[in-house]
Amino acid sequence: MSDFRNAAFGAGHDHIFLGTAHEENERRTWMVIALCSAMMVAEIVGGSLFGSLALVADGLHMSTHAGAMLIAALAYTYARRHASDSRFVFGTGKLGDLAGFTSAIVLAMIALLIGYEAVSRFFSPVPIHFGQAIPIAVVGLLVNLASVWLLSGDHHGHSHGHGHGHGHGHEDEHGHDGEVQRIFGTAGVFAVSVFEEGVPPVFRITPETADSKLASDGVTVTTIRPDGTRQTFAFADRGGYLESKEDIPEPHAFKAMVRLPDGEHEIEFEEHEHGHDDVNDAANRDHNIRSAYIHVIADAAVSVLAIIGLVLARAFGWLWMDPLAGVVGALVIANWSWGLMRDTGGILLDMNPDRRMAENVRHVIEDNGDAVLDLHVWRVGPGHMSAVVSVVTHDTQRNPGFYHAALKRFKGLSHVTVEVNPARVAA
Repeated sequence: MSDFRNAAFGAGHDHIFLGTAHEENERRTWMVIALCSAMMVAEIVGGSLFGSLALVADGLHMSTHAGAMLIAALAYTYARRHASDSRFVFGTGKLGDLAGFTSAIVLAMIALLIGYEAVSRFFSPVPIHFGQAIPIAVVGLLVNLASVWLLSGDHHGHSHGHGHGHGHGHEDEHGHDGEVQRIFGTAGVFAVSVFEEGVPPVFRITPETADSKLASDGVTVTTIRPDGTRQTFAFADRGGYLESKEDIPEPHAFKAMVRLPDGEHEIEFEEHEHGHDDVNDAANRDHNIRSAYIHVIADAAVSVLAIIGLVLARAFGWLWMDPLAGVVGALVIANWSWGLMRDTGGILLDMNPDRRMAENVRHVIEDNGDAVLDLHVWRVGPGHMSAVVSVVTHDTQRNPGFYHAALKRFKGLSHVTVEVNPARVAA
């Protein structure tokens, strides 16, 4: 009979894992829908009154634009209204990723249709009414730019970027500018930094030359603050660098006495603006607003290419420029669609977007002398991670609350379930 104890904690344990800008992004998306719908009605009515087939066609195109925005808006609204619905065992935070995945498929279909139409026009050119086509393309571009402005918020650059992620090697993982100090001693050259990317602030000591050897035994950092307060930090070996076992309290302005095998070294840290852009992290990104943003950016790109193609075709008689612009636009949209599909699909399949979080959870538990039997970390919403961890401990006094308290240091780890197994059970 298995003897274990388990418990969980969450964001108030209400399983509401919506992004911090959820309601703002919802409002922005509905505003874009209103703009596109107004433009759609104006173009269809105007085209019908003035006999412009091109105007009617662009109005119908605008309806597909509004429809794509509707997917995102309804996802926001549904997720907000059902955030506390107990039927969703881990909340509705992933609904935006589902909507983003759906939008990615729609974008892929649009890319295929544009590509098919463009290729067919290479072989069967059709007359182009430049007097109507160019102004409509310009108006479409203006509407798309207005939509981009409305959707602009905390996700700049996410339309086709993939964020910074957390997979870099330790040589790129120093703290923000001004928080890296170097020690030159008989044991080698070492970089001492305050590291706080996605985790509570900790010291890191990294060898910078091939002959720099360093073990965690005997290595300490003692901070001396302006008021005379002292704190000593012990270190653990992270494989390639040492990391302090304790967090560094704010502010990060102090003298530090670094004890290495060759003696003690004095360095000084000053407080700086952090400048971290958390929205670039894969764990924090709102893929629903990203999908809406990609759609309007893609439409704007197609409008720009169409205008260029139409102007060159009209000026030089290069009718092939119009379909060529269509092919380029289709390839651009397909590329953005694939990036969005890959990222949202990974989240829907519970792929861990923040491997460093899992490593940090493991380190915290193992630094306390315990062993991790099983560990799963995944995203349950923008900026919200969940973890299930099974621990083996020799200390019979340690219960799930002990590990919950230790893991609460991690920002974004909103829900944790801990299973505690006495060491004799594992045996």
